[in-house]
Amino acid sequence: MTLLKSSVHVWVWVALLTACATPGPDRTPRPVMQAAQLGLHEPASSPLTSEWWKAFGDPTLDALVAQALQGQPSLAVAKARVDRMLAMTDMSQASALPQVAVGLDLTRQRYTENGLYPKPIAGGVYSSGTMQVGAAWSPDLFGQHTAEIASSLSQTQAARADASAAAVSLAAQVSRAYVTLARLGAQHALAQRTVAQRQHQFRLTSERVNAGLDTQLEQRQAETAWLEAQNQSEALSEQISLVRHQLAALTAQGPSAYDSLLPRLDQLTLDAMPVTLGADLLGRRADVVAARWRVEAAVHDVDVAQTQFYPNVSLGAFAGVNAIGLDQLFNNGSRQVGITPAIRLPLFDGGRLRAQLKGRQGDLDVAIAGYNSVVLEAVKEASDAISSSHSLRRQQQEQTQALAAAQAAYQVSVDRFNAGLTHQLAVLNAETQWLAQRRVAVDLQARELDNRVALMKALGGGWRDER
Repeated sequence: MTLLKSSVHVWVWVALLTACATPGPDRTPRPVMQAAQLGLHEPASSPLTSEWWKAFGDPTLDALVAQALQGQPSLAVAKARVDRMLAMTDMSQASALPQVAVGLDLTRQRYTENGLYPKPIAGGVYSSGTMQVGAAWSPDLFGQHTAEIASSLSQTQAARADASAAAVSLAAQVSRAYVTLARLGAQHALAQRTVAQRQHQFRLTSERVNAGLDTQLEQRQAETAWLEAQNQSEALSEQISLVRHQLAALTAQGPSAYDSLLPRLDQLTLDAMPVTLGADLLGRRADVVAARWRVEAAVHDVDVAQTQFYPNVSLGAFAGVNAIGLDQLFNNGSRQVGITPAIRLPLFDGGRLRAQLKGRQGDLDVAIAGYNSVVLEAVKEASDAISSSHSLRRQQQEQTQALAAAQAAYQVSVDRFNAGLTHQLAVLNAETQWLAQRRVAVDLQARELDNRVALMKALGGGWRDER
């Protein structure tokens, strides 16, 4: 008889389990982009320099970046998201542990005369109380809690990487604004010299007109050039003010905090650039790391959705006292003890669990596609910056020759004027060409510095080539 009952129980369990909702056929997720597909090699990892902007060797820039990282509200928001994800991870971990609670309930009520309780309770007013200790635990038989915790941990790591990405981006914005301010300062100095030169040229032309050597046309052209130079100088002054305000906002300072700040381009140095672009460098980018952790979280979310197709087992127990009449509450006869095991099986859910699983699988494909997109963008940004660096270096070499030629021509014209072989206007015209080449040199120098910041940001925060 006992054997028969056991067989019946087994067959009941088999029938229940086979009647459960099923997840359907396995689904292969979208492939993840590999380094070989992008033509990247896999060298040994290089250590990441956390304060990469110090490679420029400018203490003022170092102080500005430090101020920005300390006081920028947008960075505080990113850090707050990390704290929020840590709290959610703690909640996920707590849900997998046994829960114990103590409760005390006191009631004063009149009992109905037509209810379950007989007289003298029926129709009377009594106090009742319950004091009870309860415990509950859901054993992780099918890995649901483990997958939930793993997903939460991955989301936390993604939030941390997002905070790091925000810090790198903020440091890059400050660095690029600083380089722009240095470029504008150098250009403004050249513009002021150009204004003085054009004013002198206009005065000489006016004297030649009065002497009958030139016409009103030449005088008007010289005046237009002078006024145009003044306008360019004023435009540069405006841009300097705007960039100073930008730096103040980035560092969480008042608009006038950097009204006297005017760095020089020669204060900033450039170190050697990495010879090759390796996957290890791009793999350190905080946005790539964040995207990779989101893929991990999505994988665990799929695991959670799959565990919904399995039985959910929970165990509970309680012990305490209950009595009508508080004077009876702690009598031996008021004790109550119980256990509450439970099992829940998804039998017929109208396809809800399958739809939920498909949704999680779709989220995984979205996360993988997002990761692939971030990797492609990282490769593009780094490749563009490296190509621009090589081109800018060649442009500087060619422009150095052009500047030297313009300077030599200017010196020849000065020597000829001193020897009485030419007039001063020829000297001023030669100086105009020399100043134009100096402006080009300033722009190229600033572009190279700005491009170096872009490259450092593209590689996740600089590099350290120890080979």
